Amino acid sequence: MNANAEMPMEGTPLIAPSTTDHPLYETIVEACRTVHDPEVPVNIYDLGLIYTIDINDESHVEVKMSLTAPGCPVAGEMPGWVADAITPIAGVKTVNVELVWEPQWGMDMMSDEARLELGFM
Repeated sequence: MNANAEMPMEGTPLIAPSTTDHPLYETIVEACRTVHDPEVPVNIYDLGLIYTIDINDESHVEVKMSLTAPGCPVAGEMPGWVADAITPIAGVKTVNVELVWEPQWGMDMMSDEARLELGFM
């Protein structure tokens, strides 16, 4: 087996793009903004913890998210909170939230609003 077989192709993004052109996308983003990390006074979307929101033609939603640290005390609960926020949206058929650790979350993933709120700007 080629040693490079497991490596992503050059130019492949570390974070898959979201389905931003789907009519439900903005509503799902707003739902994600209602979920907060209890240790940080900023919503998880603006913290940059939501990596990908993929919505297929049948309105099945796949979310890839991370946490600020693997030892986060709510690691087991937060994906459920995200699913609970998205599931009631009219038109959403199913929601699957997957916790991922690659790429590792970093402060550079925060929105300007989150940096301002946390005093980093």
